[in-house]
Amino acid sequence: MSQFIPYGRQDISQEDIQAVIEVLRSDWITSGPAIAQFEKAVADYCGANYAVAVSSATAALHIACLALSLEKGDSLWTSPNTFVASGNCGLYCGATVDFVDINPQTYNLSVEELERKLVSAKKEGCLPKVVIPVHFSGQSCEMEQIYQLSHQYGFKIIEDASHAIGGKYQGQPIGSCQFSEMAVFSFHPVKIVTTGEGGMIVTNREDLYEKLIRLRSHGITRNPQLMKGESDGPWYYQQLELGFNYRITDIQSALGISQMQRLEEFVLRRSQLAKRYQELLQGFPLTLPWQHPDTNSSWHLFVIRLKLEQISKTHRQVFEALRQGQIGVNLHYIPVYRQPYYQRFHYQWKDFPHTEQYYQEAISLPLYYGLTEIQQDRIIVDLTDILKH
Repeated sequence: MSQFIPYGRQDISQEDIQAVIEVLRSDWITSGPAIAQFEKAVADYCGANYAVAVSSATAALHIACLALSLEKGDSLWTSPNTFVASGNCGLYCGATVDFVDINPQTYNLSVEELERKLVSAKKEGCLPKVVIPVHFSGQSCEMEQIYQLSHQYGFKIIEDASHAIGGKYQGQPIGSCQFSEMAVFSFHPVKIVTTGEGGMIVTNREDLYEKLIRLRSHGITRNPQLMKGESDGPWYYQQLELGFNYRITDIQSALGISQMQRLEEFVLRRSQLAKRYQELLQGFPLTLPWQHPDTNSSWHLFVIRLKLEQISKTHRQVFEALRQGQIGVNLHYIPVYRQPYYQRFHYQWKDFPHTEQYYQEAISLPLYYGLTEIQQDRIIVDLTDILKH
């Protein structure tokens, strides 16, 4: 039987292993100096003023919303073509969540649909407090236009850049926060850089940074300047708000620091593999990924769409045939509003025609740093055979 090819996987070097061993042998394995070093590495790479490392990108989205005072009575809008965390973070805060249909070329949140929906919401007096554009597959949303709309309609922006570290928008690193209050990264093992589990928030605003630092650790501060009243002594701390235990460890941060040194190498290899897919799949009954000229994707995913009218198999049959051939394709994503938990909010699927069409056709092919050209050739041969028969 052929060896299984996953859709994504981490690449751990001997240097990564050594970095973790050094922390394990040090005085700190959690809440020590490696965390600040990891934060600096990401902030410096992105050109952001501040970074806050946390236990996951979900935790990052949650406290980013809290830092903007999202609460009951408020509304958060995001893309339906994302993992459920992009919406859940609003529900955690007691806010309502709504979705904006996707651009049929980029699969990101559609600026045109966002504007149309904002015009309608303004008339009804129900504008969003926060909008979360999701940089799907590593390609940036059209952030300048979204930023302009934020000034016109008064919402704040959190970039869900979970897929996108190493990508660029208008020549600047994703995460520079030029057009947002904050951006969030994920370091899950299938992402471009991994810490096992982990996330990061970057921002240029000191007030948000100070609040995020507290929220990731129970709402506690040891800074006398932020305390109410006098300090009782050097042991003293105060809980100023209801925070969470969303801390990351030094062990994870050491791995992150080491991985960040190879970020450009990771993105370059993914880009080479994506380009090769594009070249070898020309002429297939497929829609291949399109790249907006303002963007340089970090290529977290390579998503094909089946031209079902040109083939004799269904979406599911193609997907299952690839899996049976030990090719670990996936589907990113099931529209969030289709989830049973979200159905209680009575979304109308007809309001998201581009998302629905995408969901009926999309398949994520394997793409990761360690994927070989021999494996990629096998994927294409199997896909060719499936589509022809």
